[in-house]
Amino acid sequence: MKSYKNFLHLARNRYSVRAFDTRSVEMEKINHVLEVGRIAPSAANLQPWNFIVVKDEPYRSYVFEAYNRVWFRDAPVYLVLCADHNISWKRSDGKDHADIDLAIAADHMTLAAAELGLGTCWVCNFNPDRLKELLNIPSNFEPIVILPLGYPLDTGEPDRHETKRKQLKDIVKWNCF
Repeated sequence: MKSYKNFLHLARNRYSVRAFDTRSVEMEKINHVLEVGRIAPSAANLQPWNFIVVKDEPYRSYVFEAYNRVWFRDAPVYLVLCADHNISWKRSDGKDHADIDLAIAADHMTLAAAELGLGTCWVCNFNPDRLKELLNIPSNFEPIVILPLGYPLDTGEPDRHETKRKQLKDIVKWNCF
């Protein structure tokens, strides 16, 4: 397990992994990542989510069918994070916060995975209707993100935050826009 000095160090070292070792991920580590997602905050504490852990065939092939990319196939685990629109909090103008709540849980999970030496990648460009059909996801649930989970083969780009990220001065406004 990697050691991080503080949260900023962990956040800077997490990256989108697109090359996975095929060795299996220990159940304790999978359960740790799931637990961190479970305790994530949500609007009005409604927790409008279900997490599908996909490790076995034919279900792995089903997930791959919904997102057919070569790099994606080798991840030993897929976490399919689904939002329940029947119980999610809606703002007075009707805005549904299910996606936001799921994103918070997903981000907690990606950081927990990184802390354990595991890699993830946010995958949202999949066929949600096909995934719902293949994994028998109920109509009130929407698959929001797939997190492939496994041991990384690559190391990321250590300087990416200096070269590819906007600087604070470019994105922060004080007191008003």
